[in-house]
Amino acid sequence: MSPRPDTAARQQPSPSSPPSDRVRRFTRAERWVHRTTAALMGVCVATAACLYLPEFAELVGRRDLVVRLHEWAGLLLPLPLLAGLASRALRADLGRLNRFGPHDGTWLREALRGRRGPAGKFNAGQKIYASWLAGATLVMLGTGLVMWFTHLTPLMWRTSATFVHDWLALTLGVVLAGHIGMALRDPESRTGLRTGTVDRAWAEREHELWRP
Repeated sequence: MSPRPDTAARQQPSPSSPPSDRVRRFTRAERWVHRTTAALMGVCVATAACLYLPEFAELVGRRDLVVRLHEWAGLLLPLPLLAGLASRALRADLGRLNRFGPHDGTWLREALRGRRGPAGKFNAGQKIYASWLAGATLVMLGTGLVMWFTHLTPLMWRTSATFVHDWLALTLGVVLAGHIGMALRDPESRTGLRTGTVDRAWAEREHELWRP
């Protein structure tokens, strides 16, 4: 006896649902925010290298254009996240990133021993990185504005802002290189940011406390 059409339709997975061996990790809005922010950050880092390293400056030339690209990319950097706040999923994930629990301390201790610790949707390392990057971006934006609008601030402010901006930029470059290196070592994590879904077995192994 064949099932009724409406019953058969309910048994079929929704076209937008991930296969049974995969789980939804990020929405389209979250992936858009990450990609756009990464692109703007990449422009900031690349143009900064052209401004501060003579070898790159000679290859590229057109310093005024590089300066303008650097300034506007830095100014636009917070906008993808601000626009993404319209997404409920993004706001929920920001709450997870800002919330530390006892298991995060355990994760850090295990990580120092080279072992895997318990983690929710985001592990303690990702939470620390996100918090540091948010703070560093705000400081870079503030010091950059002081350097940009030179006629509005005294010389001491501009000198201090330049010092902080330059050294924080170097630190930011090192941290971003580490972030990219970690991502290259975890293909499934990159797949999650590219497609929005991850392998269920990977999620249960790397983020055992996460309940999608």
